[in-house]
Amino acid sequence: MLAILAVTLPFFALVLCGYLAARARLLPLDAVPGLNIFVLYFGLPCMLFRFGSSTPPHRLFDPAVAALWLLCGAVVIAAAAWQARARGAGWPDAAMGALVAAFPNSGFMGVPLILALLGDAGAGPVMATLLVDLVVTTSVCIGLSQWGAATEHGPARAVRRALQGVLRNPMPWSILLGALFGVLGVGLWAPLGRTVALLGDAASPVALFTIGAVLARSQMRPTAAAGDSARLQDAPLLSALKLLLHPLLVWGLGCLMVGQGWMAPSMLVPLVMAAALPAASNVSLLAERFGADNGRIARVILWSTALAFFSFSGFVALMT
Repeated sequence: MLAILAVTLPFFALVLCGYLAARARLLPLDAVPGLNIFVLYFGLPCMLFRFGSSTPPHRLFDPAVAALWLLCGAVVIAAAAWQARARGAGWPDAAMGALVAAFPNSGFMGVPLILALLGDAGAGPVMATLLVDLVVTTSVCIGLSQWGAATEHGPARAVRRALQGVLRNPMPWSILLGALFGVLGVGLWAPLGRTVALLGDAASPVALFTIGAVLARSQMRPTAAAGDSARLQDAPLLSALKLLLHPLLVWGLGCLMVGQGWMAPSMLVPLVMAAALPAASNVSLLAERFGADNGRIARVILWSTALAFFSFSGFVALMT
C-alpha cells in the first residue's frame, strides 16, 4: 500500500497545489480559464496524439471494452438520473448529475496516473474509455438535459446540440488522428514532433494543477442553485456512485467477460482503475452551458476528488 501511495500521492498533491494557489490568490481566478484552454487545446491533445499513435488500434477500438464501459455507464446514469427525478429535479439537473457520476476524469488525471502505475500497457484501455465517454456518454447526457425542451424545440435540436459538443472537443480527434498516423506508419517532422512532445509532457502537471484551481474557484464563486435543484443535497450519493458503484460494476461485469473469453484479462485492471477515478472536472462547464445547477456539480467533483485519494488507492491495492 505504501508503494501505491508513493505513486498516487504526487498526482493528488498537484491537485492540492492548484487548490491552495487559487484559494491564496497566488493564482488569479481570472487565469483559470487560460489554464483550461492550454490543457484542453494544447497539452492534452498532444499527449493523446502521442499515445494514440503508439497504441495498437485493436486496443483503442476493442468492441468488448466499449460494450463493458457502455453497459456500466448506462447503469450509473440510470441510477443517478432516477434518484434526481424522484426528488423533483428537472431534466438538466438529472442529466448533468448522471454525467458527473458516470464520467471519470480520464483525460486530466487518468491517463498520466494509470500510466505511472501500469506503464504503457494501460494507455490503450484508458483512451478507449475516454473515446466512449467523450462521444457517447456525454452526448447521451446532453441530449437528456434537453429532453424537457424537446416538446418545445423538437428532439432534433437536442440531438444537434449534443453532436456539436462532440465535434468541438479536440480530445477524441487527437486520439483518432494519432491512431491514423500509427496505422499509416507516418511520423511527424522532427521539429514538429519535438514541439508536440514538449506540449504533451506539460499536459499532466498543468492538468492536475488546473483541477485544483477549478475546484477552489467553484467554492470561491458559488453559483445560485437553479429552481428545484436547490433541494438536491446529493453530492455524497453521486460521489459514492462514481467512486464505488462504477468501479464495482466494471469489475463484476469485466470478470464475467474475461471468464467467458470475451475480453483479454490484461484489460480488466486498467478499466477498473479508470472507473475508480474521480468525476471529470469539465462536467461543471457543461452544467453551466446546459442550464443545470453548476454549484451542485462542483460539489460532487470536489467530494469525489478528495475522497478518491483513498478509494482509488484502495482499488489499486486490491487489483494489483
